Amino acid sequence: MKVLVLYNIDPAWDKSEIRDARKSNKVLYESLKEEGIETYLEELNTPYLEKILKKYNPDDTIVFNLCESLPGNLHSEKRVVQTIENMGFTYTGNDPELIDLSYDKQKVKEILISLGVTVPYGKVLNVEEAADWTLFPAIVKPSHEHCSLTITEKSVVYDTSSLQEQIRHVNEELKQPALVEDFIDGREFRVSVWNNDPPEILPLVEMSFSAFCEPHKRLCTYDSKFIPGSEHYAKIESIVPATIDKKLLRKLEKDVLRTWKEFGCLDYARFDYRLRDDKFYLLDFNPNNDISFDASFAMAIEMTSYSYSQMIKRIVMMAAERHPVYGEKILVIA
Repeated sequence: MKVLVLYNIDPAWDKSEIRDARKSNKVLYESLKEEGIETYLEELNTPYLEKILKKYNPDDTIVFNLCESLPGNLHSEKRVVQTIENMGFTYTGNDPELIDLSYDKQKVKEILISLGVTVPYGKVLNVEEAADWTLFPAIVKPSHEHCSLTITEKSVVYDTSSLQEQIRHVNEELKQPALVEDFIDGREFRVSVWNNDPPEILPLVEMSFSAFCEPHKRLCTYDSKFIPGSEHYAKIESIVPATIDKKLLRKLEKDVLRTWKEFGCLDYARFDYRLRDDKFYLLDFNPNNDISFDASFAMAIEMTSYSYSQMIKRIVMMAAERHPVYGEKILVIA
């Protein structure tokens, strides 16, 4: 079995972002090689994914998909997976329909509500409509985005004027509508799930905001994820395993597994929750979350019997079960 580790680099990123992305993906590549798998590493830095894939044979190669976009093309994560799929490759992670759905925050909220999963109250609002919003503090987010783009301390607002300013900022910066939500000021947890039958919830990782007193600072900003040396990057701590009441944990696990199954998740995904007044609120879910060696998913794995390289190999084997040739061999071995 051959594995192609595929990741994207956008030339518009700054040098540190490019360096960090290359480093983390090389670690993943080396981890698979350590596990004895014939592995290839390809960097997608142009929109022409087909040129890379044509070098490989889908009959004997599984794509480890780490791409979040076609460089230079906004909201193209779905197109990446469609291209891999259309060229006949079996790949790790979720299908293009689910990835596309995850970008529509309001539609996701509506589905979650229908499942009985608690989410923050929210609406997509324009600047004029914001005059009627009365629930403060509120948080203003992009309605079709991942990676905390435009999320800063200013995203948490306390009055109508600031709310309208942030909506305008999202509209102008990202050219998309803004989602306004009740700001859940409470403990935040990253809940990672993997495996397919049955899915398994990994140990919870808590994002601790104990270094901050002001509510508007107690959130994971863009800087906290991507800007080393920034205040949020330095002071937000990841605690794993998180300490939590067993009754609350069972409720959380029930919600997570219901959502995983309803959305038809495959291989791995991450669910971000906040806890306020003993009630969990699902803030977001990511069906193509970061699985770098220093990400929360890998931190959770470290609390299990898996090493990082074993984790990566296990994800490959999940995909291999869907491969027309390797899947049959796995069934025979089992």
